[in-house]
Amino acid sequence: MSGLPITFDIAGQTVLLVGGGQRALPKLRRLLGSRARVKLVAPEISSAVSDLLSDRVAWVSREFEHYDTEGTTLVFGATGIDAVDRAVAAVARDKGIPVNVVDRPDLCDFTVPAIVDRSPVLVAISTGGAAPLLARQIRRRIEALLPAKLGRIAEFSKRFRETEQRVVPDQIARRRLWQDVFGGDIAGAVLRGDEAAAHQAMLTKINSVSAQGTLSGSVAIVGAGPGDPELLTLRALRFLEQADVIIHDRLVGDAILDLARRDATFISVGKQRGHHSVTQDGIHQLMADHAEAGQRVVRLKGGDPMIFGRGGEELEFLMNRGIAAEVVPGITAAAGCAAAAGLPLTHRDWAHGLTLVSGEGKDGPIEADWAALAQQDHTVGVYMGVRRAGHIASQLMRHGRASSTPIAVIENGTLPQQRLIRGTLGELQSLIIAHDVKAPAFLVIGPVAGFAGGQTAPVDDAAPALAIAAE
Repeated sequence: MSGLPITFDIAGQTVLLVGGGQRALPKLRRLLGSRARVKLVAPEISSAVSDLLSDRVAWVSREFEHYDTEGTTLVFGATGIDAVDRAVAAVARDKGIPVNVVDRPDLCDFTVPAIVDRSPVLVAISTGGAAPLLARQIRRRIEALLPAKLGRIAEFSKRFRETEQRVVPDQIARRRLWQDVFGGDIAGAVLRGDEAAAHQAMLTKINSVSAQGTLSGSVAIVGAGPGDPELLTLRALRFLEQADVIIHDRLVGDAILDLARRDATFISVGKQRGHHSVTQDGIHQLMADHAEAGQRVVRLKGGDPMIFGRGGEELEFLMNRGIAAEVVPGITAAAGCAAAAGLPLTHRDWAHGLTLVSGEGKDGPIEADWAALAQQDHTVGVYMGVRRAGHIASQLMRHGRASSTPIAVIENGTLPQQRLIRGTLGELQSLIIAHDVKAPAFLVIGPVAGFAGGQTAPVDDAAPALAIAAE
C-alpha cells in the first residue's frame, strides 16, 4: 500500500479550485458537500458550475496567479491545460499545500476516493488514481449493501460514548459491548426509527455490562481453509473480526490474518518438521490463559481443525477446563487443493468412495492396512504424507498397486504460487525430490489423477486411488 487513507476535515476551510469547466464540476460538488469555502479561479465558467455559485463559492474571473494559493488548505487543478495544471501543482508544492490535479496522478499529492456517504459514516474507495471507474463500480456495490440510514447508528452511539467510558472502564468490556450493539437488536431498532426503544435498551445494556464484573472468555477453534482467503467461511470471518487474541498456525497466511481486527493480539505457534515454536501443551495453556482473562480467543488452523488438525485434542482440553468453546469448520486441504487443480476425488467410473488417513502417526510414520487401501475401489486421502511418500508408494505397490498408476502433486493448492506436477506412482519419490516439493502439498494417486477437463483418465483396474496431503 503506497497511500495512507485518511479523512480531512475541511468544513469552513478555504480550498482553491482552478478551472471552471466539466473537469471542475465534480470537484466543486464534492467540496460543497464537505462544507468547505471554495475559491474558484477561472476566466470563464460553464452554466453547470455557475448554478453552484453561492456565498460559499468566491469566483475570481481571471487566469491563475501564484498568489491565489495564499490562505488555502488544499488546492485542486482542473483546467485540462497542461501548462496551467503544472503551474498550479508547482506553486502548491512550493508552498507546502497538498494538491490534486484531475486525471494527472503524477501531479497529485493526494487522490480523492469514490465515497459511499452514510454520514457520519464514510466509506472511501481509492485506486490511487489508476482506475477511477473501477473505484466507482466498487462504490455502487457497497452502496447496495449498506442501509441508507446507517449513519443514524453512528449518531446514536455517539450520544453514549462518554457514559459507557465512565461506567465501563475496562477496554475489552467496552469493545464487546459495542460489538453486541452494532450486531444486534439495538442497531436494528435505530434503523427502524424506534430510537426510544433503542435508547432504553442501550441504558440497560451499559448497566448490565457494568454490573457483570469479571468478563467470561471463550475460544473458537476456527478452520482457515487451504490458503485462499476467499475460501474462508463467513462464520470464520465473523470470529476473526471479533477476536481479542488470535493463536495461529504457520500455514495460515498473511492474507487471512489481514482480515482480523487490526488491534487484536496475534500469536504464532507454527510447527515445522523438527522444530515446534510452541508445544501442543503450550498451545493449550495459551488458549486457557487468555480465555480465563476474559478474552475472546480464536485458535486459527489451516484447513479444517477437526481433520488431522488436533482440534479434537484442543476441544477436549478446553471442555475439561470448563472454558466455553466451539468449532468453526473450514475447507479441508483434500477438497480445496483437488478442486483448485480441477481433479475429482471421487468419480463414478474410477473411485466410488473416499478415505482420509494421516501420513504421520503420533509417534512416527503411519502403518496402515495397506492391503485394504490397495484393494478398495475408492480414493484414500493421506495428510502429512509427502515426507513418507516413498514408503507409502512402495507399500501400495507391494500390495497390488501398479507402478504406472497416474499421480498428481499439488503444492500450495489454492494459492497464486500453486504448482501441479504429474507422473506415475513408481516415480512418486523421485518427482518430489526433483521438484523440491514442500508442505503444504497434496498428492493424488490413481485414475482420477489423470482427469483433465473431462477427458478419459487411464483406468487402473488393480487398485483404488490414493491422495496424499502434507500440512
